[in-house]
Amino acid sequence: MLNFAIQTAREAGKILADKFGRALQVSNKGDIDLVTEADLAAERLIVERIRSYHPRHRILTEESGDVTEAGGEDSAHKWIIDPLDGTTNYAHGYPVFCVSIALEHEGRVVVGVVYDPSRDELFAAERGEGATLNGRRAHVSGTDELNRALICTGFPYDVRTRTDFSRHFRDFIMKAQSVRRDGAAALDLAYVAAGRFEGFYEEGLRPWDVAAGVLLVEEAGGRVTRYDGSPFHIYKPPIAASNGLVHEAMLEVLRS
Repeated sequence: MLNFAIQTAREAGKILADKFGRALQVSNKGDIDLVTEADLAAERLIVERIRSYHPRHRILTEESGDVTEAGGEDSAHKWIIDPLDGTTNYAHGYPVFCVSIALEHEGRVVVGVVYDPSRDELFAAERGEGATLNGRRAHVSGTDELNRALICTGFPYDVRTRTDFSRHFRDFIMKAQSVRRDGAAALDLAYVAAGRFEGFYEEGLRPWDVAAGVLLVEEAGGRVTRYDGSPFHIYKPPIAASNGLVHEAMLEVLRS
């Protein structure tokens, strides 16, 4: 299943790379949430491949602004895909975006792949087998103090209604070494797994934003919870992910 996900992510990524920087048809799913023809083309490829090779598997994906859960009779297996995470970046020609593909088995994510076609970086993980970056073992960083940590976050689309967001952002700016906001949660989580970020937090994410990335972090030796420290579930945000060493310090900020 991992090799299938890797090959599919690379093929979808090629579609994104081929269309990147060109004039695109862009439409709105909400006030500021976008969808491009590249999203739809990459998604069609992924869905068609899954239905060809695993026709009984279910699929959870973001399609034309709607959530579609479709597929066959095998309720134990479900593919969770985001064909283009970082759509706003992509639509503006900002090269921070990726393909995210995960496989859930009996409610537990067992395969996760995040592919960045602009850098040709492929992050992959299989439950119990560790995480890799372009085939080499990936591991979270060894930084153990928040004031030396590079933290990443995302701005929720409904930021105006989330009163805690600005306070958390301000506090991390004051307590961490620095804070980044790249606009592609799956890639942010992959960077935590690869040791580039020490931590990531965000509210309001959907399963396709985090499913693959959470497995990458866990298999790279990191930790993922909700803001209150309780176990994280891909269907129940918010998410706090880290190298494990700065996790409690992050939670102190998020609980305040």
